[in-house]
Amino acid sequence: MTFANPLYFILLALLVPYIVWYVLRWRRSHPVLQVSSTYAFQGVRRSWKEYLVHAPFVLRLTCMTLAIIALARPQTTNNWKQTDVEGIDIMLCMDVSTSMLAEDLRPNRVKAAREVAVEFVSSRPNDNIGLTLFAGEAFTQCPMTVDHAVLINMLQGMQCDMTAKGMIEDGTAIGMGLASAVARLKDSKAKSKVVILLTDGSNNRGDISPLTAADIAKSFGIRVYTIGVGTNGLARYPMPVAGGIQYIQVPVEIDTKTLESIASKTNGEFYRAKDTKSLHEVYQEIDKLEKTKLNVKKFSKRYEAFMPFAVFAVLALLLELLLRFTVLKRIP
Repeated sequence: MTFANPLYFILLALLVPYIVWYVLRWRRSHPVLQVSSTYAFQGVRRSWKEYLVHAPFVLRLTCMTLAIIALARPQTTNNWKQTDVEGIDIMLCMDVSTSMLAEDLRPNRVKAAREVAVEFVSSRPNDNIGLTLFAGEAFTQCPMTVDHAVLINMLQGMQCDMTAKGMIEDGTAIGMGLASAVARLKDSKAKSKVVILLTDGSNNRGDISPLTAADIAKSFGIRVYTIGVGTNGLARYPMPVAGGIQYIQVPVEIDTKTLESIASKTNGEFYRAKDTKSLHEVYQEIDKLEKTKLNVKKFSKRYEAFMPFAVFAVLALLLELLLRFTVLKRIP
């Protein structure tokens, strides 16, 4: 803890003469009765008020001390911290086209992919991880970061309604998504640079073909792990109709050949995830990658912490006044 105005602590020195003044004043003003013998008073018990006679003074000292501390403005530490950790650089490249709403994975493809990705990010605190989303277009939702709380928050907000809102075009631009992720990794100094590409369809949009994007990834030493999400045959899909939702069966069309070629070109692996368990196994495979040292710079923000001291100072003052004018009230 640091203090914004530490000079206020000089005021604590004023408490010393105040204590001396109180002690001398108490000795002079304390009534004294001289008697020849105290034998008659041996059985008299001391009142509980006598034990509290100095309580108002102690409470006032406490109030003054806490008030001075509050004036000094205590604050939590605000600094940068650099640490060396073992980790790899990863870009998650996630398909958010409307076909990801199919419910052959529970509760649906996009939610299953989101939940498993969140678990994966949470289990790798030292990795530099980012997020790219794509449908008919691609964009970086979160640059690579070790602040996984921010990344997880963005993952949890990942939806397939961006096309319905007109934010991006619907479709599946695998090449554009991969190229966008590669652009974030190309300047990385890490030994292991990985893209985890997850999609449930085949490329039908974009100006860059998936294999061209794979060649670009290979030129920068980036491995691509491709995941084809969806069961074989037909999948249950929610179709919006007037007044509600109608479920229909749609064919599962995954371009496994292209996904296998992307993985092969970049020394990665291709996986077919037919259920949530398969997705878990895919992400567990990433744990086998080599790791490299990363220099992480963390920033801790400073917050004002004077409020508890100010509150307790007021409470001490109120308690002193309560005792002084009630149970410990003195008549001159």
